[in-house]
Amino acid sequence: MKIAFIGLGNMGGGMAANLVKAGHEVRAFDLSDAALAAAREHGCATFTSAAEACEGVEAVVSMLPNGAIVKSVFTSDVIGKAPKGAVLLDCSTIDVATAREVISLAETAGYDMVDAPVSGGIAAANAGTLTFMVGGTEAAFKRAEPVLIAMGKAVIHAGQAGNGQAAKICNNMLLAVHMIGTCEAFRMAQKLGLDPQTFFDISSVSSGQNWSMTSYCPVPGVGPTTPADNDYQGGFATALMLKDLRLAMEAAQASGAATPLGRRAQELYEAFAVDNAALDFSAIIKTL
Repeated sequence: MKIAFIGLGNMGGGMAANLVKAGHEVRAFDLSDAALAAAREHGCATFTSAAEACEGVEAVVSMLPNGAIVKSVFTSDVIGKAPKGAVLLDCSTIDVATAREVISLAETAGYDMVDAPVSGGIAAANAGTLTFMVGGTEAAFKRAEPVLIAMGKAVIHAGQAGNGQAAKICNNMLLAVHMIGTCEAFRMAQKLGLDPQTFFDISSVSSGQNWSMTSYCPVPGVGPTTPADNDYQGGFATALMLKDLRLAMEAAQASGAATPLGRRAQELYEAFAVDNAALDFSAIIKTL
């Protein structure tokens, strides 16, 4: 399949490379010359504009920083530039309202389109083991699924347009709450004289068990290797977690959902991000 890929950052670069590995012809675009050079090394053809990359393709995949950029790229460079038969997939994490607006514009113009944000981070993007949460019609999902399978281990249809974004921000709000609670528990255990590894051995098989503890422990040297073992470098940056929490709180306000723990998690990450935006989000344990 001939696929345009727009946005070759930390996530998009690995995703585009995996499409090439799966045998697809990838036409790539990014504003960064370094990102374009890396894409060429992975077998992508590169172009000087998103519109040019979209010429003659069967699918367009985007991985962009925010909703405003997604809307601008799709309205200016994708809708009306890509062939009408192409399926459009936005894998960015953006607000639900913008996702639904852009999909509506695409559908009005005759395209099938899905929002398909991801879970898994940079390592999973490079390894092709992402989870995709997909919003859109059943027909659009079926067309997008083969493209997404080449980049992930799980592709789940979440329902109508925008529901992929809804699932992503709800999931990451829960992750933020779990991580802060896990950090608090480890710090309190230490202050009470309990060895961190011993607490891990107990809680990881007890009712307090959660992913932030067993798969992404914020304490160095405990559990599987995580960013905590690399001085909190790499992984999922605090700035990105804060972005997702802001999106979640905007959605909560718009929908009338009560999210007191989500709101508090946002406040804590707002304060932590002032000087630590590039550190992994588990580094918030440093504040306790």
